[in-house]
Amino acid sequence: MKASLRFSAAALLANSVCAQFVPAPADLIQKLGFANISVRYKEVPAGICELDPNVKSYSGYADIAEDQHIFWWFFEARNQDPTEAPLTVWINGGPGSSSMIGLFQELGPCGVGPDLKPFNNPYSWSNASNMLFIDEPSTVGLSYSIPIPAFQDDDGNIVQLPNATCPEYAEAYGTCGTYSKPLIQSVPNKTEDAASGMWKTLQGFMGAFPQYSRKGFSFTTESYGGHYGPVFNAYILDQNAKNISGTHHINLENVLIGNGWFDPLIQYEAYYKFAMGGNTYDYMPYNASVIAEWTNNLYGEGNCLDRTRDCRATGSNAVCSAADDFCYNKVEYPYDLYSGRDEYDMRELTPDPFPYSYYVEYLNTAEVQKAIGAFQNFSESSRTVSTAFGNTGDDDRESGTIEDCRKLLDAGVQVMLYYGDADYNCNWLGGQEVAKMINATGYTEAGFVNISTSDGKVHGQVRQSGLFSFIRIYESGHEVPFYQPLAALEIFQRAMNQSDIETGQICVKDEAGYKTVGTPTSDFREGNATIQFEVTPSNATYNVELDAPDAVPTWAAGVGKRGLNAKREMKQARSFLGRPRKSKGGKRPA
Repeated sequence: MKASLRFSAAALLANSVCAQFVPAPADLIQKLGFANISVRYKEVPAGICELDPNVKSYSGYADIAEDQHIFWWFFEARNQDPTEAPLTVWINGGPGSSSMIGLFQELGPCGVGPDLKPFNNPYSWSNASNMLFIDEPSTVGLSYSIPIPAFQDDDGNIVQLPNATCPEYAEAYGTCGTYSKPLIQSVPNKTEDAASGMWKTLQGFMGAFPQYSRKGFSFTTESYGGHYGPVFNAYILDQNAKNISGTHHINLENVLIGNGWFDPLIQYEAYYKFAMGGNTYDYMPYNASVIAEWTNNLYGEGNCLDRTRDCRATGSNAVCSAADDFCYNKVEYPYDLYSGRDEYDMRELTPDPFPYSYYVEYLNTAEVQKAIGAFQNFSESSRTVSTAFGNTGDDDRESGTIEDCRKLLDAGVQVMLYYGDADYNCNWLGGQEVAKMINATGYTEAGFVNISTSDGKVHGQVRQSGLFSFIRIYESGHEVPFYQPLAALEIFQRAMNQSDIETGQICVKDEAGYKTVGTPTSDFREGNATIQFEVTPSNATYNVELDAPDAVPTWAAGVGKRGLNAKREMKQARSFLGRPRKSKGGKRPA
């Protein structure tokens, strides 16, 4: 039942985008980066995303292996000399989610409106750093394995065509175009196995663009990034220690993880606790029968927690995959089934129009694909990667994420966990327990304090000890920079400076024993003032002052019916494409 819904939705998403075959770009510049990684790229014209003609951006591919071509999109820092600015990577989660989600929906220099035109994001994280967005592993987003002419059927299968024409039997799906050949064996199937591809991509980029790689390096991510962030960066430290000839020592300073998925034993239980009144929006509609079933599904003998422990004890792919399927269907999914609410923002009923998805159609226009040197059509999520990870039950493994966070801290790397508190999928109750398990020096003695920002509003609280912090952001779904852009940017700026998150006035690296002094728990409750009890219109706009939809959409007049219909279809599809197996995405794919 779930699978058929999921992939019918995938077809719906593809139908909303004009099908086309993508010609291989012939104008890419080629350079050899560090670690003998070939990099192909071009300068992206102003106006494709960054609107300031004085701020450069580049996009291209790192060819990290045969049939593994990793797409990246780089933006110079605004407001400073980019050759003297730090370099920050952003990746989304999934597994299988494109980092174009973060770029266009959250923290990049632009978003895209219903007129399919980019608009400036004044809260872009490029205000504080050079930004590099990477689609990984191959087949995710615009990264490709072997480009093939194909169509996508109602079950989400990529069906190869004999040539770049769309036969009558495929036209009904409306999805003919250029796709990656779905070679499961050519992509990683565990978090640990994906780490080397990220390191190679960074080596390639840093060698091709040394002028942007002189200062400190930061790694930012969200959602399944709770796996990716700790494991990938522990791998970077290990590679640095090897002093491999021809490679670049990556000066890792900060790792920031938004609404991360770390330890399933903690976070499957957090689904239950959040739904059973642990959320701070005074929403708990479930009757006694539903609660009893949900309780047994989680805690009952032989059920979710027991199966997850069996996965941990055996390490078996089959055991872990079966455990993950069970826990998704019986512990995570009941929220969707009984509440009808967006699991990435519990304040909204489904279909939820936020964050805006117009960028998907934008990236599938011939003009944009040519401007960025794309080899295939864009999709928010790769079924190939999600299936590969699903086959090993990676979602049900802890993968050493807690230990690797400790390793990073011991190496002097700042680690920040931040959580939008309206997100059910990777919720803050689970994140809070993960923060305790990391057990950074002095963290148990620290307390929660309000975060001060330039607008004078209290957007959340932080508990911090030295270079480790846990942040709860109020009135925010899974993709925090979309819902609270000013607070997200200012917190990011403080992290770049390694200042205290509470005020930004204290250099915590130099302040021995720094700890926030406050309450042991974060007790603020929003109540249901911003809970929506009717489905929000598909063309709605989000008001960050109200923390809710605008009463009247603020998009420019004259929006065509085509754009709104496409938006509605894409949003409905994303409900299922999120993780896309179970969806710790970066949203849908946060």
